Amino acid sequence: MTATKKKWSAEVTEHSDAMDIEDHVFEFDDARKIAASLKRSAEHSDRRKAEPFQSAMSMLNFYINRAGKNLPAARRQVLEKAKDELRTAFGREKDG
Repeated sequence: MTATKKKWSAEVTEHSDAMDIEDHVFEFDDARKIAASLKRSAEHSDRRKAEPFQSAMSMLNFYINRAGKNLPAARRQVLEKAKDELRTAFGREKDG
């Protein structure tokens, strides 16, 4: 892959029906702030096909999965907590 060629995940995010999200949202240290931002984005996005909860959760999972092994444990913990906060923000029960 050349230095100028984008990763496919960036291409998907820019040109798919993925919702528009706040810049650097996944870098926030506060899981509740991440969830609130994703919820806000999902509810106001014109680029999503699914319901807001599903779209927000999908973006969060997409980011976690794309980072894979490169995601530090502390960052993964914040993002996993953000999933719980997102469920709470949308009034959903935690799975399991």
